[in-house]
This record gives sequence, structure tokens and C-alpha cells, in this order.
Amino acid sequence: MRPSMRREAIVRIVGDTGQVTVEDLAQQLGSSRETIRRDLASMDKDGLVRKYHGGARALAPSVVDNPSNPEVTEGRFATRMHENRDGKRAIGKAAAALFREGDVLFVDTGSTTVVFAEYLAQLRGITVITNSLKIAEIMGAANAGHRVFMIGGDYDADASENLGALALQQIGQFHAEHVVLTVGSVHERGVRDFDLREAEIARAMIANADRVTVLADASKFSRPAIFDVAEIGKIDRIVTDVPPAPGMTKVLEASGVSVIFSLPHNHIK
Repeated sequence: MRPSMRREAIVRIVGDTGQVTVEDLAQQLGSSRETIRRDLASMDKDGLVRKYHGGARALAPSVVDNPSNPEVTEGRFATRMHENRDGKRAIGKAAAALFREGDVLFVDTGSTTVVFAEYLAQLRGITVITNSLKIAEIMGAANAGHRVFMIGGDYDADASENLGALALQQIGQFHAEHVVLTVGSVHERGVRDFDLREAEIARAMIANADRVTVLADASKFSRPAIFDVAEIGKIDRIVTDVPPAPGMTKVLEASGVSVIFSLPHNHIK
């Protein structure tokens, strides 16, 4: 297969699956792993795919980059930090109020959890286990008696987070009372994410925690995402800014999920 044809095929495969390993590409295209790695390195420089150690994933354009279909991908982390900033602040503040001195929390990487950490850091004596460099820095700089454990792994510069097999292995060495997550989508069948490796981190944290708190602004209730994180029944509470649609509200009620509104609304139990 000519290099140009092979790279066209890689773009198509990555676009169809969202994310694929070097091993899978080598098998599908009948090429060596070294050839695929060279292709991915070149394609990453050309802005065709996003390369990571062991594979590649599709680019995630912002809504501005993809106005015709803004719900199927997430934008870059810096962009997401400025989206619905007021809503995220309200959610972060309401969520931080749920915790107290001595609590031990897993906190995953997300624009809303970074804002949440800014409020959580104002408390005293919280233990946080996180794969987010930004969250670790916020908690560590507070000088409020917090303990911070930084999960290592394959560093992703976009969100300043660690991912991959090493991160999953390290998460398995901890147990926390709580896990606080941001997700890409809240669906009637469960919560989902746009990135497979981030979904894997969330699943590992859930497996090693007693209670699950999801932070999700209103936009998350109407967005599709492809990687399962957890069934609705595994979620203990959701902190959001406005009520979800009636159908979703009924599902949450039937599943025993507590919904906490950061803005003035009735509380759903």
C-alpha cells in the first residue's frame, strides 16, 4: 500500500472509531508497527490525527471549528474552561459544600472539576487523589492541610492530565470514600465520555470509591458520547445548574440518584 493510501485509511479508521492503537492499525493495514508509528508522527504534525503513546485518536475540534455538529466532540481544554463559566462556578461551589475535613476524594480531570477544586481548596484537611496536574497544584497551593496524591502515567498536555495503563495501575492502589467526576454526557442509560482513556480513568476511580458524585451542567444532558463510564444506578448524586428534561428526571428518580441544583430549584431525591 502506498504511503498516501495508507494514511488516508488511517484517517478513515481513526475517524470511524475515535481512537485506535498502533497494533490494530498494523493488523488492519498489513503494515509493520514501526511504519504505522512513523505515519502517525507525520500525521500528527500535519494536524490529521492526534498521536499518543501506542496509538492515535481523532482530533476534537471546538464548537467554533465544527458548527454543523457541535455535540459529538469536545473542544480543547482551554476552550472548555471558558464555556459556561458561571454555571461551572455555581456547580463547583455547590459540590464543594458536600464535603468536609477528613474526606478522601478521587477527582478526575475536567474543566468543571478544576473549578470545583478551587472551591474545595478553601476547606481544610481534604485528601485528593487526582490525575490532573492543575487540580493537584490548586489543592497543594492552598496551604490548608490538604494531602494530594498525583496519579502518574502518560502525560497529555492538552488537559494537563496523566492517562493510560500506569495511571490505571496506580488508581488501584488507593481507596477513597468519594469520587468526583465530570463526564461528556448524562444519558438515560448512564454517563459517558468522549475519550476512551479518560473514560477508563473514571471507571477505575469508581471501582475504588464508595460514593460517586457527577458534576454536569445542563449541556451534558443533551450531548451524545460514545464511551461508557457508568450506569445511572451507580451514580449517587449529580450536581447540575438547571433541571434536566422530565424524562431524564424520572429516570434519575427511579434510579435513586440525588440531584443537587447549584441554582435555586427544588431538590430531587
